[in-house]
Amino acid sequence: MRRNRGLRRLAAALMLAAAAVMLSGCTERFVVLQPKGIIGQQQKELIIISTLLCLIIVVPVLVMAFYIAWRYRDRPARNADYKPDWAHNAKLEITWWGIPIIIIAILATITARYSYSLEPSKPIETDAETMVIQVTSLDWKWLFQYPEQGIATVNYVAFPEDVQIRFELTSDAPMNSFWIPQLGGQIYTMSGMAMKLHLMADEPGVYMGSGANFSGKDFAKMRFEAEAMTAEDFEAWVARVKSTAPVLTQSEYEWLATPGTSDVLEYASFPEGLFERTVVKYINGGSGHRHGGHAAEDGGKAAKAGQHAAETAKTSADPGTEGVQADEQSSHQHDH
Repeated sequence: MRRNRGLRRLAAALMLAAAAVMLSGCTERFVVLQPKGIIGQQQKELIIISTLLCLIIVVPVLVMAFYIAWRYRDRPARNADYKPDWAHNAKLEITWWGIPIIIIAILATITARYSYSLEPSKPIETDAETMVIQVTSLDWKWLFQYPEQGIATVNYVAFPEDVQIRFELTSDAPMNSFWIPQLGGQIYTMSGMAMKLHLMADEPGVYMGSGANFSGKDFAKMRFEAEAMTAEDFEAWVARVKSTAPVLTQSEYEWLATPGTSDVLEYASFPEGLFERTVVKYINGGSGHRHGGHAAEDGGKAAKAGQHAAETAKTSADPGTEGVQADEQSSHQHDH
């Protein structure tokens, strides 16, 4: 009997030791616990507060479950009072109903406050300047357009540290979810909509980004690098892309939009109104919706801008450039 008790205690100790070893690496594997931006930091605080509040209920319940099972087990020398008609105890009822209700009320209040303050379309309360990056999810790659700098990239996005980034997001493929875990929460990309997400990095670094929604065969390969750098390094990078990268033409974009994976690509320019045309591409009447307002007005302007850009591209197209574009496409590393 004593031997069996010793074995059970040893097994329990080994399980606790194994759990401690496995959990010791959580901070390295779960990057959401290593935020590098103001939004990510607030989300980490919400995770910790919610977990601690839940543990106030979970831990006592688990301890009592084991204690009651052991204390009132069947044994030969039992001498506990037998009360088959016992049905109610006011103090116990108040305890096991009152404490959870209080915890849930506190948790609901905290969650509501954080949910409002972390609303993705809401600009971050900071004196830092704001930069716009337009994001389009494709099958199975990410296209980033910089309207202020006039460049574009695929599966790589760079921005200065301590600068608020307003991501405007849409999809030219099945719905996906844009996520940079160390900077903030994810947000869906959907055709016919231009969502908004405000993020800011506190320090230079390379952060993992991914598509967090199932969207077909190669959805697991929809990863990208998000690099925060100093303002000087960012300006130098933009200058290098403008001077060395090829131009993103409309035909090149249509090639990118076909299902397939891609390496990192850079473009010195992109067609005017490309993002806006993508937003209204699947909308009858040419009117898209922008998360955070300005739906009909922005959609109508986008449709007109897209039609004008398309007509300009057709009238100014040179037949001799098609061969050059085909050569450029064949030089890219693109897996269909």
